[in-house]
Amino acid sequence: MNTESFKTYSAKPGDIQKKWFVIDAEGQPLGRLSTKVATLLRGKHKPEFTPHMDTGDNVIVINAEKVSLSGKKMQEKIYFRHSGYPGGTTFTTAEEALKKDPTFLVRNAVKGMIPKNRLGRKLLTNLRVFAGPEHNLNAQKPEKIELK
Repeated sequence: MNTESFKTYSAKPGDIQKKWFVIDAEGQPLGRLSTKVATLLRGKHKPEFTPHMDTGDNVIVINAEKVSLSGKKMQEKIYFRHSGYPGGTTFTTAEEALKKDPTFLVRNAVKGMIPKNRLGRKLLTNLRVFAGPEHNLNAQKPEKIELK
């Protein structure tokens, strides 16, 4: 039996090819959008995916302020924060969070789908979220991805 075919592939830093993608969030459900973005950031769509390395791509999300939430989630979904002091709890609805920072919903949803370790923090630096339809990263020649 040929054991050469059973070896596990592990990407080397020289093998990793990074691309830039742009995704339009207008009218997209938040969860479906963020799973696609997290997959691209992590590199799980590539055959050379290696769990302990950054094999993912760079992602630009535009129109983040126009992302959709189903049902009454815009008024009823609550984001919780605590300052660390007694009585320091803060509850914010998705609607309030969207008014204060239009990129928060997308950034927070993707952050929850990325590993909670050093690699995850590194992967989040490859995400750029813009509230409007314009972005300043045209020099990278990003490919547009259409979500269904």
